[in-house]
Amino acid sequence: MKNLYLFNTLSRRKEKFIPLENNKVKMYCCGPTVYNYAHIGNLRTYFFEDILKRVLLYNSYEVFHVMNITDVGHLVSDADEGEDKMEKGARREGKTVWEIAEFYTEAFKKDLSELNILYPDIWCRATENIEEQIKLIQCLEKKGYTYITSDGVYYDTSKFKDYGKLALLDIEGLEEGKRIAFSEEKRNKTDFALWKFSPKDVKRQMEWDSPWGKGFPGWHIECSAMSMKYLGETFDIHCGGVDHIPIHHTNEIAQSEGCTGKQFVRYWLHGEFLIEEKGKMAKSAGEFLRLPVLIEKGYSGLDYRYFMLMTHYRKKLKFSYVALDSAKKGFNNLKNEILELKDVIKKKEVQVPDYGDEKMSLWRERFIESINDDLNVTEGLGILWDMLKDGKLKPEEKLSLVDDFDRVLGLKLIEVEEEKIPKEILDLVEKRRIAKLNKQWEEADKIRDEIKAKGYEVLDLKNGTTKVRKII
Repeated sequence: MKNLYLFNTLSRRKEKFIPLENNKVKMYCCGPTVYNYAHIGNLRTYFFEDILKRVLLYNSYEVFHVMNITDVGHLVSDADEGEDKMEKGARREGKTVWEIAEFYTEAFKKDLSELNILYPDIWCRATENIEEQIKLIQCLEKKGYTYITSDGVYYDTSKFKDYGKLALLDIEGLEEGKRIAFSEEKRNKTDFALWKFSPKDVKRQMEWDSPWGKGFPGWHIECSAMSMKYLGETFDIHCGGVDHIPIHHTNEIAQSEGCTGKQFVRYWLHGEFLIEEKGKMAKSAGEFLRLPVLIEKGYSGLDYRYFMLMTHYRKKLKFSYVALDSAKKGFNNLKNEILELKDVIKKKEVQVPDYGDEKMSLWRERFIESINDDLNVTEGLGILWDMLKDGKLKPEEKLSLVDDFDRVLGLKLIEVEEEKIPKEILDLVEKRRIAKLNKQWEEADKIRDEIKAKGYEVLDLKNGTTKVRKII
């Protein structure tokens, strides 16, 4: 098997991937804050993480994959200020925070299923791991990293050597409001909350007793506590969007390594933004595009997956319906190629000389070389198309390679089946055949257009027969 190379944000270069345990990979991915639906930009991050997981599995690694569900502590401002997003969501919809968390967690899981994204082995909720978070804060307190203000327990980032190493932060050059708001009670611009005290004049729906008083955990502490709970003090891979680099993941490193004194994560991988004409897609704007909206407009989750396959995960991806239409057309063409292969195999219409497994091995080698170069599935998809044009491969061999490559691409290609043609369409096809026999070309073209308007196309084959199929 070829070596796998991944771009490590920590070193800013591609590195050969070597897991801590032979053949086993421990991976943590930052999950959603379940106060609202995920938008299609959020889903691009989970798609890239799915490709990573599939590539690891394709390389015969055992993958133990953990993802958190943030259902408390993520404030509307990354500066540890403002209202908890969960409380805000509950007030918006007139429900309890627990109902909000359950509803949007299930909606998120449904989106993943539509995109054929593999579920993690462990889903861990912040609210179910409060004890672990408190213990981690106590560890940091014991080692002198914390101080208390009027609104919570804070991490003193000046005490942690190399704080900001992941993001290459110029801490001295940070301006107030650019990254984190500065208050008179904070000792340093980059200090952040580990535990927030409940407001004296407001009863929160989610709050717990702690050694420092009643309150709730800060956003960052949950990922450190839960990842180390399930994966150990040092593990292989941590993923997220690029927006997590300067704050959330930087703070995770400070918390975890401050307590354990050990390297927290060996490989950090981050996916780039999906952007619209106006810029980055964000929920804070009030309106955002959801996957169910695309489905209502006639696109499938796999259409959107194919669209995302067309750009490398470390490059910004610009969304437009024109681009999505182009991707859908390309995906339809690919599915039709699969249907043609299946049809040929079923009828045994083509005989190709037996070249054995050597030719197939060369294609597999090209494919794995691309995906092992920092998850270059965009190139891998192109290799799939090139393989389908190889006249020296038997149809059965092509279909076998399609199935093999799709273990990474995740497009459910082997499941593509020709739909049964309705009698109404078959009658129109026969009517067109008679019109052609009678040389009524205008009538025949009119019937073809009618068939197309109903979602089917007629193909006149070289051997004189006619094939009809659904426009996928």
